[in-house]
Amino acid sequence: MTIVFIHGVPETPSVWNDVMGRIDRPATTLRLPGFGGPRPAHLDGKEAYAHWLANELRALGEPVDLVGHDWGAHLVMRIVSAYDVPVRSWVSDVAHGWHPDYQWHEAATLFQKSPEGEELLASLRSGAPGSPTFGDFLRPRGMSAELATEVDTVHDEEMSAAILTLYRSAWPNFYTDWGKDFDHPAHAPGLVLVPTGDPMAQPAMDLDVATRVGAQAVELQDLTHYWMLQDPDRGAEVLTRFWDSRPE
Repeated sequence: MTIVFIHGVPETPSVWNDVMGRIDRPATTLRLPGFGGPRPAHLDGKEAYAHWLANELRALGEPVDLVGHDWGAHLVMRIVSAYDVPVRSWVSDVAHGWHPDYQWHEAATLFQKSPEGEELLASLRSGAPGSPTFGDFLRPRGMSAELATEVDTVHDEEMSAAILTLYRSAWPNFYTDWGKDFDHPAHAPGLVLVPTGDPMAQPAMDLDVATRVGAQAVELQDLTHYWMLQDPDRGAEVLTRFWDSRPE
C-alpha cells in the first residue's frame, strides 16, 4: 500500500519532506498542476483538479492512503466522497471549509474578485525591493524559510492563474456544492487534523465536519497551518498511529 501526500496552495510537494522522512512506509507525493509545473487549459476549477487527482490515483494501480493539506485536503475529501477510487484511508487538515457556515479568509475573498485577485498576485510575484511575497505572508502561519523561498521561486503567472481558478470555483465554500456528496460517513476511514495554533483555525467547525462524515479527529495543540514543518515528529506520530489503528 502506498501513502500519497497532496500539497496545498500556494505550495509544492516539498511541504511533506520532513514528515515523509520520518515514516517507514512506501510513500509518494503529487504536484498539483500549475504549482511549479505546467497546467493544462482544461484544469479550470476545483472539480477539474479533483478529476485529475482521481486519474493520478487510479494510475497507481492499488488502494492508497491519502493525506492532504490545505487545498490538497479539500481535493482528498472530494475524492473519497464522490469518486470511484480505491482508497484505504484519508486525512484532512482543513475540514472546516466543508462546514455550511464557513466563510473564506480575507486573502481568499480577494482572489475570488477581479481585478483584485490578479493585482494582488501580481504584486506578490513582482520581486520589487521591499515588496512582500507569498513567503512573507505565510511565514506567520508556520511556513519554513526554505519552503517560502521555493514557493517564491516557482510563483509565476501560471501559478497565479491556477490559484485564481481554484479559489473562484470554491465560492462561497465547499459545502455549497460538494457538501451534498459528503453528508454521510465516508467509505474509507478518515482523520481530521485540527492545528489549534493556526490563526485561521476553526476547531469547532472541524469537529462538526468530522462527526458528520464519520472521521476521527485529533487536535494538534499549539501547531500551526504548517504543522508538518513546525513539528514533523508529532505529525508523523499522529499519522502512523492512525494508520496502525485501521483494520486490515
